[in-house]
Amino acid sequence: MSSPHGPRRWAAPLLLAGALLAGVRRGAIAAPAAAGPPATPLTLTFAGQAYRLRWSSQHQHEFTPAGQEDLNRWTDMVTINTYPGVSDGDGLADVANRALANYRHHGATILRTASIPRSADRPAEHLVVALFPTRAFSEAVFARWRLADGRGTAVIVSHRRYGPKAGDAMAAWLKANGPAMERRLMALQEIPSHRVLEPASP
Repeated sequence: MSSPHGPRRWAAPLLLAGALLAGVRRGAIAAPAAAGPPATPLTLTFAGQAYRLRWSSQHQHEFTPAGQEDLNRWTDMVTINTYPGVSDGDGLADVANRALANYRHHGATILRTASIPRSADRPAEHLVVALFPTRAFSEAVFARWRLADGRGTAVIVSHRRYGPKAGDAMAAWLKANGPAMERRLMALQEIPSHRVLEPASP
């Protein structure tokens, strides 16, 4: 079964090579395996709000707050993608670049990109902020790639507005909330490890 809200295929993990922002190339999207809600409740906190794990497939895990259990009609979501075999800065840049290409391929407007260089106490990180307009809704995506617990990991914070005037509503929301969402995402440290999300994975 694919993700219950199909258009979010653009956020699926992409494991092909490339340098971040250095030549965008097309690549295939990994096909999800059978998936569903987790057997054991798992939560994370973002911007002071608790999000509960609602759906997992392979290396993609989707969290929404209370009251947003319907994954066909959510407003706020945090997605965690993990990348087995990605354990260094070069590999992390590869997957970030592929995801950026995938966003563009799916018609996103790229609002911002940034790379934080490696320092003595912190590996390099990458950020993409994008806007996906559709006929039914407008979705803002804040995606951060980093190394977490020895594995490449993407944390994707998404916000949706629905209806015929979703674009106008989203523009106002981004103006009021976009910079703060980016800061909160880049400051986020406590996320479930791949060892917890994917206990059967090596």
